[in-house]
Amino acid sequence: TMSSFCLLQVGLILSCTTKITSLHCNQLCLQQSKVIESSLRLLDKMGEKFPRQCLREKTSFRFPKQVLKPRQRETMKMAIEEIFQHIFYIFSKNLTLAGWDGRALELFQNGLYQQIEQVGACATEKRTHRSWRREPSRLQLKRYFQQIDCFLKDRQHSRCSWEVSRAEMRRCLQLVEKVTRRL
Repeated sequence: TMSSFCLLQVGLILSCTTKITSLHCNQLCLQQSKVIESSLRLLDKMGEKFPRQCLREKTSFRFPKQVLKPRQRETMKMAIEEIFQHIFYIFSKNLTLAGWDGRALELFQNGLYQQIEQVGACATEKRTHRSWRREPSRLQLKRYFQQIDCFLKDRQHSRCSWEVSRAEMRRCLQLVEKVTRRL
């Protein structure tokens, strides 16, 4: 009958997507490093060189490097996913004064979002989630991104505050890139 034929098709599609997803999950570190490379290029493409008039606003946010100290490979993936989530959150609001290339910004956001979704789909290990949630450096990571968020708010999301944040996100992604190369 027609309905059993439709069920067969749905079954085939589901089995194929499961295989594709598991294939993607095996390639996750490679994908992460490609997303990071692409994100770094897009960050550069979004705006010009760091504006000289913004130099006096430069701030040291001090990325918590211990977050990226290699422990469990799975925990490291969780840390990187959380970094992507924080960056996505920061770069998805109050961007009107940034004056950046809209297309590059959109591609940057899409790349991060797709990677967050991919890592989420692959992170089936509940144990890993629990151990990452208890990780002391996770709190330092949250504080680091809250600091950037507050910096932007305090300066009413001015062009210079965005430029300082963009430079900081470049530094942050470069640190993450070094780690993903080793994974």
